[in-house]
Amino acid sequence: MPHSEPNPAVIPGRAQPVIAGGVIAALVGMAVWFVAAGGLSGGLVPYDDPPTARAAFSVNLNAAGATELAQLPGIGPATAGRIIEYRHKHGPFASHDQLLDVPGVGPVTLEAIQPYLRPIRQRQETP
Repeated sequence: MPHSEPNPAVIPGRAQPVIAGGVIAALVGMAVWFVAAGGLSGGLVPYDDPPTARAAFSVNLNAAGATELAQLPGIGPATAGRIIEYRHKHGPFASHDQLLDVPGVGPVTLEAIQPYLRPIRQRQETP
């Protein structure tokens, strides 16, 4: 029967304690993070039922395209197109109230979109 040598270690014996120490340090670090994040008391966000995210955006009425305008509450693609058409025919809006001149935009719609409209800068005329 041929003489067989014992299988050499995949990880050298001198490196094994160092690797074990690193694994233990990582496990301790994860445990500390888990406790600091709230642990089982609900501090973590459940992945299957995350809270709704709120994203705030605002629109420059005189520069916005149809896609941006259509995202405003109560404004669809058709009304967004009418706003752009009005802007092309009459020039930039001087105030948000001027939106009431656009067909399909009434006082209720204007009130709903008001928080999303950026202030309109008044142009200063140069002599």
